[in-house]
Amino acid sequence: MKTPENTKTTPISRRFRGLLPIVVDVETSGLNPATDALLEIAAVTLGMNGDGKLYRDQTLSYHVEAFAGARIDAEALEVTGIDPTHPLRFALPEAQALYRIFAFIEKELQKTTCYRAVLVGHNAWFDLSFVLAAVKRARIRYNPFHSFTTFDTASLSAIALGETVLARATRRARVPFDVEKAHSAIYDAERTAELFCQIVNRWGELRI
Repeated sequence: MKTPENTKTTPISRRFRGLLPIVVDVETSGLNPATDALLEIAAVTLGMNGDGKLYRDQTLSYHVEAFAGARIDAEALEVTGIDPTHPLRFALPEAQALYRIFAFIEKELQKTTCYRAVLVGHNAWFDLSFVLAAVKRARIRYNPFHSFTTFDTASLSAIALGETVLARATRRARVPFDVEKAHSAIYDAERTAELFCQIVNRWGELRI
């Protein structure tokens, strides 16, 4: 998606040079995106107020069915607490979950006059690698995310806060974090979004 030259840009579009930060967290059945299943995905949009401050806006999330032949690592499931076979998960096939997430992001791109989404994540390469692998399996032609650029809050937190672990970085940034709720795609994505907003907003104050 390209922004027409005669379209008036928005503050968030100008802040990130046409890239729209979308915070994503995935929960998986292992560490290898080629062989392990995507089990949960959450996407969080960000808004910008009249003072140029970012804030957490909308959240969309889905439970995802493990693709046929996926490797299921018992240790990974123990960490996340996910039971992929639970009848009340109401999980969607990968393709359907991604189509809905991408349609959600496409509306945000149009609203903000941004030409591309950039994935924001804590150790963002991990989340992006699983999204890209799922896109390939589902043969989805349109992917709103930049294929390699990310905004990684682990790296940003190391510079701004002296911490790389999400729980420690959020606490240093005075963002509430409950370890009992961690490893849920929704919870981790929303905490990551608030952490990213804090860091960007503080940097904006330093620039001024």
